[in-house]
Amino acid sequence: MKAWQIAQPIGPQGLKLMEIPTPTPGPGEVLVRVRAVSLNYRDLGTSRRERPGNLPLPFTLGSDCAGEVAALGAGVTQWKEGDRVIPAFFQNWPAGGMTQTIMRSALGGALQGVLAEYMIARADALVHLPATLDFSAGATLPCAGVTAWNALVGQGQMLAGQTVLTLGTGGVSIFALQFAKAHGARVIITSSSDEKLARARELGADEGINYKTTPDWERRVFELTQKSGADQIIELGGAGTLQKSLDAVRYGGRISLIGVLTGFEGLVNPWPVIARSVTLQGIYVGSRAHFEQMNRAIVQNNIQPVLDRTFAFEEAPAAFEHMAAGAHFGKIVVSGS
Repeated sequence: MKAWQIAQPIGPQGLKLMEIPTPTPGPGEVLVRVRAVSLNYRDLGTSRRERPGNLPLPFTLGSDCAGEVAALGAGVTQWKEGDRVIPAFFQNWPAGGMTQTIMRSALGGALQGVLAEYMIARADALVHLPATLDFSAGATLPCAGVTAWNALVGQGQMLAGQTVLTLGTGGVSIFALQFAKAHGARVIITSSSDEKLARARELGADEGINYKTTPDWERRVFELTQKSGADQIIELGGAGTLQKSLDAVRYGGRISLIGVLTGFEGLVNPWPVIARSVTLQGIYVGSRAHFEQMNRAIVQNNIQPVLDRTFAFEEAPAAFEHMAAGAHFGKIVVSGS
């Protein structure tokens, strides 16, 4: 089978289309024919060696895909060939809280990724592709969708009428916007592009803040919330934006720290966490139970993931370059071969 791999992590230009053996599912495993893969910033960081961890080179990138069951390993009875499925990001997280063992089961991280014609998944780490979605839409869910859902609903216990602030217009932020609106929340979103803010408003965003023209956007959040602050903040910037988020959250509010788009290093004054009794929660995707809950909500509310652009399988390096440019709105997808 064909797979996009890196032998040396030097960025998208280091991706090579390789011919490798098609894997055979073992007991309790399923062979999935990959129909679509969606990219995450994590994948770009992996190709550049920007994130911690040891890669077992050569390495197949990607964690998020949707496809069809192609073959069953011994003892697998809950699936049949032809079923439309999505592998969970963490292959060993059925429910409950995060553990070290779970962290060692991430596709495209501790485990080989999915940017290939076929991949092996644990039978108990698959979910049904919602009937309302095609393969490309389904491929966007495992990381970005589940992360936003876990932050707002799984951990955040979102309530109607809350105000949610989400940073940027990438995959997690747009899912957060869609899920928050489905729960009856008010959404404030930031971007460096007025055009992207206009598109976010079309999806239901109540307020948009251009952080280039309004660098003190945390003050604007206070103005828009009658000086009370946001109930929940989806924090994707990391060290470069966390202090502003701490200044924009309400007393007793919650910040879900998800991304590190501004880098891994920086100084943050922790006093607002204490003084405002803020819950600062690290979110790293979520469990299969979160995934299944989210899928029920997607079907019930007829939510369609927002796709920025779809690339052919042979164009995978161009898809990574497109992500590196940072101009996308929503998710970038590579179709199956």
